[in-house]
Amino acid sequence: MSRSNRGDKIDPREVQIVHAISRTTRACRLFGDDPLSGKNCDHRKGWIEGLIEHFAGQFAIDVLAYSVLSSHHHQMLRSRPDIVQTWDDTEVARRWLMICPKRKDDHGNPLPPSESELNTIRNCPIRLKQIRLRLSDVSWWMRLMNQRVAQRANREDDSSGRFFEDRFKGIPVIDDESVLACAVYVDLNWIRACMAETLELSNHTSAQRRIEAITAETQAPASDPASAPTSASEPADRCVRPLADSFLAPVDLNEATELPGPQPSQCDARCSDKGFLPISAAEYLELLDWSARQSSVGKPGRTPDTLPPILIRLGLSPTVWLELVANFDDLFTTMAGLPEHIDQRRGKQTGRRFHVQKRTRELFAQAA
Repeated sequence: MSRSNRGDKIDPREVQIVHAISRTTRACRLFGDDPLSGKNCDHRKGWIEGLIEHFAGQFAIDVLAYSVLSSHHHQMLRSRPDIVQTWDDTEVARRWLMICPKRKDDHGNPLPPSESELNTIRNCPIRLKQIRLRLSDVSWWMRLMNQRVAQRANREDDSSGRFFEDRFKGIPVIDDESVLACAVYVDLNWIRACMAETLELSNHTSAQRRIEAITAETQAPASDPASAPTSASEPADRCVRPLADSFLAPVDLNEATELPGPQPSQCDARCSDKGFLPISAAEYLELLDWSARQSSVGKPGRTPDTLPPILIRLGLSPTVWLELVANFDDLFTTMAGLPEHIDQRRGKQTGRRFHVQKRTRELFAQAA
């Protein structure tokens, strides 16, 4: 089956969560130990992680989860056109020029745009409208990221030609069950690929960043007023004392206590302070650890003595849950969600229904 048109599923004018996957050409390990060339390119994983962190502070896109492996990278992104609407014309122009700068310093970092550079965007209504749309466009995020990594790698290798496959794979994630399963799937990639045994050792993943942040908070001196942050003060504390996960979207959605609306970030590290799961970061990491231990011992059908409350709330059995997080990419090839939710969607351009794998229907029927 040919790959569906991304424009039929993904619209930068809507708040959407997208699971984006990009692979190097011919599945070569161009981010790790490449058996063909005999070179080690682990440092390139850091390039992608650095770009994710930089883009998170400029685009109107939330980074929910990511992992960078030797031949591909996963990113779970949430487009935020509602955040773009809170920015004035100068802010829109400034952010774009920090992504695509006219000038850079000696280290290649973007320099703050001048007034004349800002005017090239804010004084042109057509270009301004175009840039507003790009700032919440996952396709532009992936396009610029892959382009920069490919150009840098080709210069390093003194070569030319394609570095990544032609297109990245973009799968909309449309309901709470698939959001949780996708985040866990992305964060467990290093463990599933036998590149790490624990979450703490899973380098270049959002899980490791969240663990580092929690560790830093628990080890902060008692005299530090930020050592015991409350949910209300957490964003402000991170502005003063940035943590390893400051550029990531918070885990906890806090729907019961947070005010509705876009929730623009109080910091420059990310575009918003809005979470994406009805659980805390600690509960999410506990679920990650439980899922990792179950899959690593090869017992997908084993029921533990106690299950994380979130599984009970979502009505997912251990067997269904473990297959979801082990085979997420195979189960959801066009859109991620409960089969009945996918069946209700239609292509934005074609009006067609989206295909649901037979095994996906069987799995959720089994859970019913």
